[in-house]
Amino acid sequence: MAFVPKSVLTGVCETNTMYSFEEKLFREGYSVIAGVDEAGRGPLAGPVVAAAVILPRGEKIEGINDSKKLTPRKRALLFEEIKHRALFGIGIVGEYWIDKLNILQATRLAMREAVLNLPRLPEYVLIDGNVPIDIPFKKLNIVGGDSLSASVAAGSIVAKVTRDRLMYVYDLAFPRYEFRVHKGYPTANHVRILSDLGPSPIHRLSFRPVRRVLERSRNA
Repeated sequence: MAFVPKSVLTGVCETNTMYSFEEKLFREGYSVIAGVDEAGRGPLAGPVVAAAVILPRGEKIEGINDSKKLTPRKRALLFEEIKHRALFGIGIVGEYWIDKLNILQATRLAMREAVLNLPRLPEYVLIDGNVPIDIPFKKLNIVGGDSLSASVAAGSIVAKVTRDRLMYVYDLAFPRYEFRVHKGYPTANHVRILSDLGPSPIHRLSFRPVRRVLERSRNA
């Protein structure tokens, strides 16, 4: 369960903006605050990608929000702005380790790597959701953090754009699977293609729809 300290929660209620958590922590004396989020827990193929972003104090990027609430074009524009105005680190865990560890542990690993790959170590880390990650910094899990914290929302944008671009590359390698269209998510079209062709090298073999296809091919 995510825990919100009373001091932080009070600051959020007072200002009620996407920057409330960051502003409260700045006032408490923290100067380097990172937000971390992931993209790609649900797909049947491809990696899970996490991003950690440090927005310098005073850098307020207009329109920043949960990546799922933004159009692809808006995400791409904000991604470029974040690249030029903030610091970020990326963590990528591929299908092999997702199958070996399970998606929850792979997500925790990607988020940890994203934080540790930041070009500057943070003093405080805001983490989307209620999944704890093993990092040597003060931290706070925020359920729905990508809609409440600008730093976390920036992480969600960087993670989503980075993962989508990786899936475009995989689409070139495996064009029959149409990864450019569905990004590996279990759409009806993706499930149909998977059933017709069988898994590609980047499919997550531990995920149920992929396992079912493998079981059918073994029993055929």
